[in-house]
Amino acid sequence: MRPSELIQLKRHEIYSILDKYKTLDNLRVFGSVAKGTDNEDSDIDFLIDAHKGTTLLDLGGFQDELQTLLGVKVDLLTSKDISKHFVEVVLKEAIPL
Repeated sequence: MRPSELIQLKRHEIYSILDKYKTLDNLRVFGSVAKGTDNEDSDIDFLIDAHKGTTLLDLGGFQDELQTLLGVKVDLLTSKDISKHFVEVVLKEAIPL
């Protein structure tokens, strides 16, 4: 199954996980899933807003829970993690679940 299909099937569970992390919101996808070019071997690139008080444990825990739920590799980035050269492209490409 393509990652984009997994996201559609498990959208509710994804948001249930996100609700546990009070300093994280605005979950979006970018990359091949957002472009519709993903295949069964694709990972999922997520972009999230991390607010004051977010720890590396929060980000790592959220990423781990997503990977466990979806069964595919998940890359989780905040807008601060993206190189200045690519931030505009990623933000333009990113779409909400």
